[in-house]
Amino acid sequence: MSGTLNKVMLIGHTGDDVKMHYFEGGNSLGRFPLATNETYTNKTTNERVTNTEWHNIVVRNKAAEICEKYLKKGDMVYIEGRLKTRKWQDDKGLDRYSTEIHCTDFTFLTPKGDSNNSVNNGSGQNAQKPQPSSAPQNNNSVSEEEDDLPF
Repeated sequence: MSGTLNKVMLIGHTGDDVKMHYFEGGNSLGRFPLATNETYTNKTTNERVTNTEWHNIVVRNKAAEICEKYLKKGDMVYIEGRLKTRKWQDDKGLDRYSTEIHCTDFTFLTPKGDSNNSVNNGSGQNAQKPQPSSAPQNNNSVSEEEDDLPF
């Protein structure tokens, strides 16, 4: 196989609100930390151990504005994107590197009532995924569809 793949999928909790940066020409950039956890039991001490990994998430333009509006610290979110390493110089002139996830898609996973805000998250392409309460409300349309089934 001659092709390559750079794809990241994460489910985690936001570590802070989205920090926005606006540029000339109307473009924008949003950044926020995302925490993922790994939990296991230490076999020698039988103690439960949790390791947290922090990821730097970068979102652009309209997606960044949606994230800024609806994501709050502690919310659970699914992120899809690609890894990108950025090189920069610190105050002393030393080369520094940071690895970021450039987000291409996301889905809010925190239920509407569980977030710190009471804003309706049902806007746009990336509205909340889990809404089990919406299925039972449409019983009439389900029964009509069942009548059309051949068995």
